[in-house]
Order: sequence, then structure tokens, then C-alpha cells
Amino acid sequence: MMSKKVWAIWVVFGLVLLDACATATADGGPDYYAVTGVAAKGVLNIRAEPSAESRKVGEIPYDARGLRNLGCTGGPTFAEWLKMSEAERKRAGRNRWCKVRYRGIVGWVAGRYLMEDSNPPSTPEDSARPAAGAKS
Repeated sequence: MMSKKVWAIWVVFGLVLLDACATATADGGPDYYAVTGVAAKGVLNIRAEPSAESRKVGEIPYDARGLRNLGCTGGPTFAEWLKMSEAERKRAGRNRWCKVRYRGIVGWVAGRYLMEDSNPPSTPEDSARPAAGAKS
């Protein structure tokens, strides 16, 4: 019969393993995005739902960085996206919408205007760095 101490160690080990597996499967791409493909001085619209017809809830400057990734829908997975050619990405990106947090606003943006941002905000409270030259 297993002692209570050994049983407790196995339970803790199982919980840690379960958490690690959940984290690995929940990874839906990068932690942060930067805006790409939006004309200079233009904006990327934030929508209430993942649709171009949905109500606009905010705007993101053309050169914004540090948009928090809250998950994407439609189109390929992030791993599939990385393996695609530019032409394949362009076709697939038309259906991809990503939920992001930018300066306290949470909403959906067209995924074709996002790229991985390897330089996240400097503090956890930052939802995104102000764009260069953008007014606060």
C-alpha cells in the first residue's frame, strides 16, 4: 500500500504534468503581435466580433507593436501559417480573425494584418506600446 506522502507526491506530479500539457495545447501562436500591411498613417480597425461587418470598437495605428494575442479563429493554425508561402497566406488570411488587447480595448482584427512581435511591452500593465509618433 502506498504511503500518504508518496501518494501526495504523485498527485502533485500529475497536476504539474497536466498543467504543462494544457499550456502546450493551448498555445495558439505568439504572445504578442505587431501590425503589418496597413498603409502609413492608416489604422487597423478593432471589431466587436470576427467579421468586417461587425461594430468597430477601436483603432490600432499602422505601426503598433505589442498587441496581446487572445486567440485566433478561422484559417490555418499558427504552425500551418508559418509553413505557407506568401500567396497561400494571403488566400488563407482572408478568413482569419484574431482577438487582441490593445490599450485596454479587447476585440477582433483581421489576421492578415498581424505578424509575430518578439519584443513584448516592457511592463505587464502595457497592453501595447504606443506607435511611433502616435498621440497618447
